[in-house]
Amino acid sequence: MITKIIIHLSLQMKSSNKTEDESNFAAINGLEINSPLGVGGNSAPHQELRSNMFYGALPIHFELAKELRNKQTEAEQFLWDYLKYVDIPGIRFKRQHPILYFIADFYCHKAKLVIEIDGGYHNIPKQYLYDQNRDSELEELGLNVIRFSNKQVLFDIENTLRTIKEEIQKRTSNNPKP
Repeated sequence: MITKIIIHLSLQMKSSNKTEDESNFAAINGLEINSPLGVGGNSAPHQELRSNMFYGALPIHFELAKELRNKQTEAEQFLWDYLKYVDIPGIRFKRQHPILYFIADFYCHKAKLVIEIDGGYHNIPKQYLYDQNRDSELEELGLNVIRFSNKQVLFDIENTLRTIKEEIQKRTSNNPKP
């Protein structure tokens, strides 16, 4: 089972593309329907968030991330055993990395890439909707999110790693160097 930390008091979802399901999900969970980044997240304060690899995460998120690093799932640990030795120069992954008010399973700042490993819980409609909204919030920050199931990681690691490497190469070859 993948543990996800959700700070419900902080979580807000986008209003610009709100669907009836999103409204119902928000109402059931007592969530606001406005993005903390605003539509597109392009104002000056939001640009500041983009320059920091933690995107405004609070101290509590760092504490929770540390706890999650000590309680990784089998699939997360298995993938970490490969990602910590990735053979692409200049690429480094962080596990259980705080971003805004989320904790990403894995994050590569240079590629602005979030990797999520999903157990069966992520197939539940409410969780699936939450994941979609979370991905949208992260994309507003200029991040790309790719998801793999536990099964993909544990039983098809070669294709999982190939997909990750391809995404890194695509994202880093398009990023101009400062």
